[in-house]
Amino acid sequence: MENALNNKENLIYFENMSMHALFEDMQTWQVENQKRLLSTNIEKDGDTFCCIALTNPSEVMIVGRNGQAADTIHNALMVIKL
Repeated sequence: MENALNNKENLIYFENMSMHALFEDMQTWQVENQKRLLSTNIEKDGDTFCCIALTNPSEVMIVGRNGQAADTIHNALMVIKL
């Protein structure tokens, strides 16, 4: 299971002997890396379940100066030049 990702890489490979264990590996990866899997392709290769997954290479969260969610007006982002 691949643990390190930078913002330029978005391809992950998982494999395990059971579908349940593969799911647990993928779920653990998501929790540890705080990233979503955008798409997955799971195939059986011999006795092993394999998954190639694409992640979002960069998660963007817009915040204000205090680190909280940015101000919005009617669900539109408000940008103020300072």
